[in-house]
Amino acid sequence: MKINSFLFSTAFLLIGFTGKSQETKKQQDQKAIKSMCGCYEVQFNFTETFSYAKDTANYKPSKTKHDSGLEWVELIENQENKIVLQHLLIVGATEKDIVKHWRQDWLYENTELYSFFKDKTWKYKKFAPNDVKGQWTQKVYQVDDSPRYEGTASWVFVDGKSYWNNTTDAPLPRREHTKRDDYNVLKRRNIHEITSYGWLHEQDNDKIVRDDKGKDFLLAQEKGVDVYTKVDDSKCKAAQDYWKNNQLIWQKVRAKWDKVFANDKDVTLQKSVNNKPLYSFLFDLKPEASQKEIDAIIDSFIAK
Repeated sequence: MKINSFLFSTAFLLIGFTGKSQETKKQQDQKAIKSMCGCYEVQFNFTETFSYAKDTANYKPSKTKHDSGLEWVELIENQENKIVLQHLLIVGATEKDIVKHWRQDWLYENTELYSFFKDKTWKYKKFAPNDVKGQWTQKVYQVDDSPRYEGTASWVFVDGKSYWNNTTDAPLPRREHTKRDDYNVLKRRNIHEITSYGWLHEQDNDKIVRDDKGKDFLLAQEKGVDVYTKVDDSKCKAAQDYWKNNQLIWQKVRAKWDKVFANDKDVTLQKSVNNKPLYSFLFDLKPEASQKEIDAIIDSFIAK
């Protein structure tokens, strides 16, 4: 009886300790994700590293890219299992012009995501809960809040480092989609690392030609290093003001997309309507635009 009581007490303590450990790890994850918020001077660096083109004589690799900018990352949703960060790029000589940039949603132990296939098509996928236990899905969206890429993995804290590492398929990046048509999928290996100066977004990407049956040909590879160096929040006041004045319209845009994704079906989008891309329609809207108007615009881009 004493032995049984001892075993029971020990098991109870172990269960309690394990639960506490898991909660502490989740809190670490949340802290890491939210530490990407704030004002940053960003260095964008990309270079093509290897080519596997069959026609080597006529293949033209992308030029090495070095660019920089000032970016504000706004925390727009902070829930127990969902954290949403909106990036706002500050451009122009006076640093007062704002471009609504990409958005990243982080979902804990998420079992549903949209995997990019090719040609503006995303495939709906569902995972078993055990397959994503302890993991965070990063869902990345375009400037118009349409889908871009999604992947799930665990945050890692080891040897003084904090990072998240995932490989997933994505459309061509904006720096290439108007210049290149010789590949149609970018397989991205993304590393988000929290650093002493801010954070680092490191990429090792495959440029892939994918046919209708899903067969891939590796055309080239590239390296990307985006360095986010934290600066005083006051440097990003223009972006903060923009978001205060425009957040409601983008809340309506996200609400419409949430309804689209809730259908749990593959999504295919039109490249343009009346020779205009989706972001052009949405960027032209006034802050007081109605939900009905926004829904109609997005619906016009969804292939039936």
